Amino acid sequence: MQLPPGTKLLTAYRKHWAHRFGISPFLPMSRAEMGARGWDECDIILVTGDAYIDHPSFGMALIGRLLEAQGFRVGIISQPDWHSAEPFRALGRPKLFFGVTAGNMDSMVNRYTADRKIRSDDAYTPDAEANKRPDRAVTVYAQRCREAYPGTAVVIGSIEASLRRIAHYDYWSDTVRRSILPDSKADLLLFGNAERAIVELAHRLAKGTPIGEIRDLRGSAFMAPRGWLPGEDWSEVDSTEVDTPGAVHAHPDPYAPPRGPLSRLGRAGAPPGGRGRGLRRLKQKSVPTVRRPLSPCGNSSWKRAAPNAPTPPSACRPTNW
Repeated sequence: MQLPPGTKLLTAYRKHWAHRFGISPFLPMSRAEMGARGWDECDIILVTGDAYIDHPSFGMALIGRLLEAQGFRVGIISQPDWHSAEPFRALGRPKLFFGVTAGNMDSMVNRYTADRKIRSDDAYTPDAEANKRPDRAVTVYAQRCREAYPGTAVVIGSIEASLRRIAHYDYWSDTVRRSILPDSKADLLLFGNAERAIVELAHRLAKGTPIGEIRDLRGSAFMAPRGWLPGEDWSEVDSTEVDTPGAVHAHPDPYAPPRGPLSRLGRAGAPPGGRGRGLRRLKQKSVPTVRRPLSPCGNSSWKRAAPNAPTPPSACRPTNW
């Protein structure tokens, strides 16, 4: 696969000095495990709402191993108790940044059914135990990281942050909510897969670049003051030129049951607004329906007759009767 021009290969970076510690059997989750590796601090601490399983199907394990391969000391805090900031101090202050994610799933989808009822289990928790992560976990975890170590860079990501990087409709509260960035107090949001973005970010921070000056990273979102532009060749466009504000008309549901006359179904062969042969509701207007009088046999019948045609004699009455 050919990469876009200017794209740097993940193997093209010079490894961070801590690569001399080698590869860990598992990413440290406590100070004791850090000490066993000979670490006095972590360069990056990942906070996740999932259980830590060292397997590529778990996003934080994959990102952690990717950063470790770049030479960084990576620790992980898995499903911390969010009711206080103390569990977020388990590994100390990270040298570069906190990386916060809700896990493989959106925390609201993970915790609630489509009927907004709390689920009884969690597929990404040991023994499928429920209630091991908060609602809107990215926001809660990022705020606790900020509370635990003020001044430390906080970077958020995962599907929960990616889908909320701009104003969005929130199904759970039935409202339009603003971006997750001001609510989480994060410095930077990396959306999508973000492997290249997070490696580039880690190396820049390791070189001493303040996170507030990193504004050209592809796949990132951040809060900017009003009027800020990436460069002099950029301009601001009024969004009303793209889409005029107004009422949003509901789209018709193609699976909704029909209402009103069957002619509104629009079957093949039916002209718009009228009845057609496709509905099989034909009526011969030129052939009236007449009712024959009661016959001596005590029965009556319905029969279609041609216009102005005489009523045929009954089978059980004389012709001159």
